[in-house]
Amino acid sequence: MRIAIAGDHRGFELKKRLISSLEKQGHTVQDMGCLTQESCDYPDLAFLVGEAVGQDRADRGILICGTGIGMCMAANKVKGVRAANCHDLITAELCRRHNDANVLCLSGDLLGEDLVSRLVRTWLTTEFETNSRHSRRVDKISQYEAKH
Repeated sequence: MRIAIAGDHRGFELKKRLISSLEKQGHTVQDMGCLTQESCDYPDLAFLVGEAVGQDRADRGILICGTGIGMCMAANKVKGVRAANCHDLITAELCRRHNDANVLCLSGDLLGEDLVSRLVRTWLTTEFETNSRHSRRVDKISQYEAKH
């Protein structure tokens, strides 16, 4: 899978560890920043990853900031993005199964490394329930987005 990933200064260390893990699993990972631990603005990174996913240059995206909230808010402004901020395995699974989330937003400050690994694995391996009431609902989001 092609995965675009970015983390601001608060997500920098976690991003580095995730890139290594994802590459070992056979994924193609595109590091979209930040490239140092210097302070940076999370919306810039969220837009880069969002555009990569929204324009089909990446299959999925992962964003990391202090809480995951800011990245999620910014990424969801990009056409074609359905970003979810996940802190537990249930939301990681259901945002894929029911909402076809294509960008995972994580906290670099609030989650342990083992939990992050399990969240990412769950999110990457869970399939969307196509041809279901969930498909109809995700289609409504896409149709609304296309009009605006």
